[in-house]
Amino acid sequence: MIKPISTSLNASEGINFTKIKINRTVTISAEKLNILAASLAGDLFADDMMRTLYATDASVYREMPLCVTMPRHEEDLLQLIAFANQEGLSLIPRAAGTSLAGQCVGQGIVVDVSKYFTQVLEVNPEQNWVILQPGVVRDELNHLLKPYKLFFGPETSTANRAMVGGMVGNNSCGANSIVYGTTRDHVMEVKAFLSDGSQAHFREVTPDEFHQKRQQSTLEGRLYQQVFDTLASPENAAQIREGFPRKEVHRRNTGYAIDVLLESNIFTPGGPNFNFCKLLAGSEGTLAFTYEIKLHVDPLPPAVGGLICAQFSSLAESLEAVLAAMKHQPFAVELMDKIVMDCTKGHIQYEKYRFFMEGDPQAVLVIEARADNLQEVERQLEVIEREIRSTGLGYAFPRVFGPDMKKVWDLRKAGLGLLSNIPGDAKPVAVIEDTAVVLEELPAYIREFSAMMAGFGQRSVYYAHAGAGELHLRPILDLKKKADRAAFREIASSTADLVKKYRGSLSGEHGDGRVRAEFIPKMVGAANYELLRELKHTWDPKAIFNPGKIVDAPPMDVSLRYDEGQETRQFDTLMDFGDTDGILRAAEKCNGSGDCRKTHLAGGTMCPSYMATRSEKDTTRARANILREVLTRSNDENPFARKEIYEVMDLCLSCKGCASECPSNVNVATLKAEFLYQYYKKHGVPLRSMAIANIARLNRLGGLVPGLTNFVLTNPATSGLLKRSLGVAADRSLPTIHKTTLRKWFSKSGQGFQPEKPIGEVWFFADEFTDLNDVEAGKKALKLLMALGYRVEIPQHVDSGRAQISKGMLKDAQKMAIRNVELLSPIVSAERPIVGLEPSAILGFRDEFPRMVPANMQEKAKALGKNALYIDEFIAREIKAGRITADKFTDEPRKVKLHGHCHQKALSAIGDSVQSLSLPVNYTVEVIPSGCCGMAGSFGYEKEHFALSQQVGEMVLFPAVRAATREEFIAAPGTSCRHQVMDGTGRRAFHPAELLFDALKKS
Repeated sequence: MIKPISTSLNASEGINFTKIKINRTVTISAEKLNILAASLAGDLFADDMMRTLYATDASVYREMPLCVTMPRHEEDLLQLIAFANQEGLSLIPRAAGTSLAGQCVGQGIVVDVSKYFTQVLEVNPEQNWVILQPGVVRDELNHLLKPYKLFFGPETSTANRAMVGGMVGNNSCGANSIVYGTTRDHVMEVKAFLSDGSQAHFREVTPDEFHQKRQQSTLEGRLYQQVFDTLASPENAAQIREGFPRKEVHRRNTGYAIDVLLESNIFTPGGPNFNFCKLLAGSEGTLAFTYEIKLHVDPLPPAVGGLICAQFSSLAESLEAVLAAMKHQPFAVELMDKIVMDCTKGHIQYEKYRFFMEGDPQAVLVIEARADNLQEVERQLEVIEREIRSTGLGYAFPRVFGPDMKKVWDLRKAGLGLLSNIPGDAKPVAVIEDTAVVLEELPAYIREFSAMMAGFGQRSVYYAHAGAGELHLRPILDLKKKADRAAFREIASSTADLVKKYRGSLSGEHGDGRVRAEFIPKMVGAANYELLRELKHTWDPKAIFNPGKIVDAPPMDVSLRYDEGQETRQFDTLMDFGDTDGILRAAEKCNGSGDCRKTHLAGGTMCPSYMATRSEKDTTRARANILREVLTRSNDENPFARKEIYEVMDLCLSCKGCASECPSNVNVATLKAEFLYQYYKKHGVPLRSMAIANIARLNRLGGLVPGLTNFVLTNPATSGLLKRSLGVAADRSLPTIHKTTLRKWFSKSGQGFQPEKPIGEVWFFADEFTDLNDVEAGKKALKLLMALGYRVEIPQHVDSGRAQISKGMLKDAQKMAIRNVELLSPIVSAERPIVGLEPSAILGFRDEFPRMVPANMQEKAKALGKNALYIDEFIAREIKAGRITADKFTDEPRKVKLHGHCHQKALSAIGDSVQSLSLPVNYTVEVIPSGCCGMAGSFGYEKEHFALSQQVGEMVLFPAVRAATREEFIAAPGTSCRHQVMDGTGRRAFHPAELLFDALKKS
């Protein structure tokens, strides 16, 4: 039977509809799909939710597929091919789903290879090749190859989630293609299934082998015969050479690469041996289904690198400077224009990466040099800079080395996602974003292009691979409007005419897909286009492989993500989404670039549930997509009440990693809190959610008899009963209550530690976790602040509301936010900030409070948030100001392994914890490269989430803790993180403030 997407469905129920209509003519019964599902070892999903999640990619298109499959092995692929042939259906191959031209959307069966076809099968370091499956992530491949001192060169901006199968399908290139070429240049062999289910092994063949193959009576034999009949014709050869993009165009990916095959020694004396892999690279899964790839890999690039971030007063200047820079063979030359750079302003993460900018440049060229030593890198950069300056171009040439280089490249790679931050419904649209011309003609081409765009009343976005003669060009359009949809087509058609004039390629690396396929006849000529159609028909006579891409495509302006005249529905939300003009537009900011699909090997926090499950359903993208789809297309009075939204949101840990790591700033933690609030309006608040949201109130009641309460919480019998009744995981320990509260201790005993001559004053926020549970950590934090010379007081305030926010009980959280703003805003200032121990509590002042209070209190809330600091942040600030120095601390050596809190990483910086813990002169701090710990407040306590919680912990955090010696301390600012470390490893983790207090010199 069809595999259910969650326990809320029963496999015996099968599909929840009788027939699905495909392409208006083909229907398929649920019974047949159930038979198919039973024959597969992998997964098949036909519920509306999963179909919706796979209806879009990173393009402007949307098509509901018949179903989604995740094949487990080659036999599953054969079953799918046979079924498609039998039923007249199509198969749409998909990996990370980041295609910009609509390659991986369609009405047939989506075949997602990203979950199971992920093995590297063989590495041959002596001969510099690797054999792998198509679902291997490019950066993870290089992680594996690094010990062999090898790497796969082509590097897309999506390399930390892009998969090799997709890179082959699109013939991807990336920033360093001027050195390492395209994916096509590296594909040595491909194993694939043909449209009749037969197996083919494509590789380089000698002329004798080629002619032997075309004599075979199999489909593979017919492929060799057909290409011979086509390309051996002098007339065809002449028209291909005349009609296809110029060979000098570094990146050309228009149509099928028959122009490349024509250069083989079968048709051109002295050419290389024939290899059908050259054709399959860039074929977008339309000719065969690839299941194994052999790639040539290169030695690691020179170890030392450096950048010039050349800055210009105009785009035209920067393009002329590209020609100057390229004279000296740099490693990469990438462009960012002002529109892209302006999108980084105010971004939580990328604002910090603007450090190299001087003034307000209209364009920046990032030029990289690499060598075996720094002196040679500096020499190369000096030569390039001198060449550019000699032409009178540019006004600033800052150089960047070491770890800061990654920040610059991350800024450049984030370009696509950052563009979604442009306010309003008009966004930079992927339609002509992939044009490439001969490098020397790039300035002239862009001049004509800019003039053409001005004629459309447009100012385009320009960024990316200037050194390769390719820029990503994007008009800013609102595809909900009729006029802009017309402009969408007109701009595409006019650009095709212009590119043809320069004999460039309409697609440099992103492929034709749906968006450019319509214009291929114009780009290569009608006769050549017919050759492409004949080739497709020979390989795939029933059009089962990804139809409608490259050839025989529907019009480029149909099946768009947004409908013409579509109204953006507004909703009455408790949270204020005014910065995006409503919650729906907040979800629409997701453009599908899939930054949330990176794994733990890529670092960062977003998205912990995807890192663990590797399921599209558990991505930030999926959560934004399901909200956008339901809120847009449902006529329900309360569309938030839909169960499919709940299922997709369920595994969101509210870590807020997406708030900073998603270039588009899609903050799913906030979206989830609002969703739960709206969802519970219809379905009611579950008992467990009510208990968790009111945990502080329950703990205070328990604190009246702490001994009895702790007995109930720790005794196996009573705690087991309590866990079962609330749906708490049996293997999870429950936090106990301290015998007193922090407030009571401070009122009774803490005043005795106040400094005689304070150097400053702070308020201390006694959040509900520190006040009731982590009292000992709170005591040490207060003593630490006072020992460092600060007068500390605990002001009147209420709870942080963190538990209520996480469980969608926003009315209660709102009351707390309002009351805290009322009580604290009159007394808190930059000179006397409020300092807290728990990052999730104190950072709520910055993140949620301004969204929850009434409009007339928002400015007060924002001002309060700026002066609400977690203690590591405060200490780091005071260190920079010179008010806290190392002389108060021990000089004994200690090693500390630090795990940062998710909210701290998202909304502030883990560097503050590092700086404060490094204050004792001989303390060495090592940051554990972990994302979320997996506990995430109450998430890890919940029975159905416990296994995933542990899985998240096991990715990086737990192994790092277990590897620590007993002499090394484990530090974690978050109370949930410390609890997770104890439950998962048996090691105690300390708050950084505890370690700093213990490091004070004893008087």
